[in-house]
Amino acid sequence: MFDVLIIGCGVVGAATAYALSKYQVKIALIEKENDVALGASRANSAIIHAGFDPEEGTLMAKLNVKGCRMAKDLCRKLSVPYRENGSLVLSFSPEEDRTIEKLCQRGLKNGVPDLRIVEKEELHQMEPALSEGACRALYAPHSGIVSPWDYTLAMAEVAVKNGTELHLSTKVIGLEKLSDSWMVHTDRGDFESRYVLNCAGVHSAEMHNLAAEPDFRIIPCRGQYYVLDKCEGALCTRTLFQCPSALGKGVLVSPTADGNLIVGPDAVNIEDSEDTSTTAEQLAFIRRAAEKTTDKINYRNSIRNFAGVRANSDRKDFIISFAEKGFLDIAGIKSPGLTAAPAIGEYAAELLEKDGLNLTPKEHYDDRRKVVRFKELPPEEKNRLIRENPLYGRIICRCETVTEGEIVDAIHSVIPATTVDGVKRRCSAGMGRCQGGFCGPRVVDILARELGVEQTQILKDKDGSYMLDSKL
Repeated sequence: MFDVLIIGCGVVGAATAYALSKYQVKIALIEKENDVALGASRANSAIIHAGFDPEEGTLMAKLNVKGCRMAKDLCRKLSVPYRENGSLVLSFSPEEDRTIEKLCQRGLKNGVPDLRIVEKEELHQMEPALSEGACRALYAPHSGIVSPWDYTLAMAEVAVKNGTELHLSTKVIGLEKLSDSWMVHTDRGDFESRYVLNCAGVHSAEMHNLAAEPDFRIIPCRGQYYVLDKCEGALCTRTLFQCPSALGKGVLVSPTADGNLIVGPDAVNIEDSEDTSTTAEQLAFIRRAAEKTTDKINYRNSIRNFAGVRANSDRKDFIISFAEKGFLDIAGIKSPGLTAAPAIGEYAAELLEKDGLNLTPKEHYDDRRKVVRFKELPPEEKNRLIRENPLYGRIICRCETVTEGEIVDAIHSVIPATTVDGVKRRCSAGMGRCQGGFCGPRVVDILARELGVEQTQILKDKDGSYMLDSKL
C-alpha cells in the first residue's frame, strides 16, 4: 500500500511528488498519458508571474508569490532553462492607468518586491519596439521565463530518483473508499493508498466526482499561440502584457527561455478538454490584438502554432482542500499555476502532515540534476565530452545544435524519452526553424536503435501517433 497516490503528472502533480519525495513516504504518481507534462503544463505562456494579479488574501496570491520566489534557485539546482527577465503591464489610456495603479497596490499587499510604475520616456527606452500608444506600465523586475515542460520533468525526475513510483499510460477509472484508505482502480490494475491527491488538471472535477459529491466545475479554456524563430527573439527583453480583463491576462508578447518569441494567447471556453487544435480565425485575432503592443513582429518568421487548455473553474481561487477523508483536491489550478506549483507542492505536504501523515526526512536524499546542453559548453568541455563519448561530436539537429549524445542521454534518462516529441522536449531536437524537417528521421532511427524496436513502432507523441507505416 502507498502512503500517497497522486493523480496527474503535470507541473502540479510533479511539484507535489517532488515536495513529498524528501520524506520517508511511499508515493505513486499516476499519469494517463505516455509521458509527463502532456497537458497544460507543456502548452502555456511559460511565464513565472510576479504575483500582482491574484486578489489579496487568496491562496492563489500566497502561492504565486512564494512560487515566484522559489523558481530561480529551483531552476538553477535542477538545470532548467530560466531567465529573470521582468515584465511590464502596459497602459494605453487613463482608464488603464488606474488599472495598473490598482495592480501595483495589490501586488505590494501580496508581498511582490520592487514593483513600480514606469512613465512613458523610460518605458520606451526599456522596450524600443513598443507602439507609440503605450504611455505607462507596471514594472515587475522579478518575474521570469522558464521551460515549462523541463520544469515539470525535472521535479518528476528528482521524485522518481528518490523512490516515487511513476506509472505512465495509466488511466484512473474508479475510486473506492475503504475503512482507512482508498482503492484506485485504473486500466492497468488497482492501487491502494492512504491518501489520494487529485492533480488531474482539466479532469480534476471528474476525479473529484468519483470520490465525493460534485462541488465545483472545470471550464476548459483554450488558448492559442504563435512561436517565432529566434531571429525575432530579441524584439523585446521583458514580457509585455496588456491590461488584464475578465477573460484573463490578455495577449502577451514575450521572449522565451530558449530565445524565441511567443505571442498569445486568446481565451475561448470549449466543451472538449482535449481539443488543442488551432484555428485561422483566432490566430488572426491574436495578431490584431498584439499589434496594440507592437507592430514590429514579422509573422513570416512564425515556426509553430499551438494551443493549450487551461483548467479554469467556477471558483475565483485555487481549490486545495480535503473533499473526503484522505482525498485532497488540488484543482482549478489555472494561471498562475505554473509559477505556484512548487509552493502548491509544499502546501499540500503541510496539509497532509496536519492530517496525520508522518513526514520524517530521508537520511539520503538526492535533489541534484545535471543535463548536458552541448552548445552552451565552453570549447574545452566540448572536447572532453567528445573524447569520452564520440556521440557528442555528431550534430543531429542543426537548428538547435543538438548532438546524438544528448538524444541518447534523453532516451536513457530517469524518465526516458520514448517518442520523437519526448526527445524534443528533453533536449530541443526538432525545436528550431525547420521543426524537425531535417533531424526528425534521424531521431526516429536513434529511438528505434536505443529502444530495440522497429522504426514503425516509434510514436510522434501520444499513444497511437505512429511516425511511419513502413521502414525508412
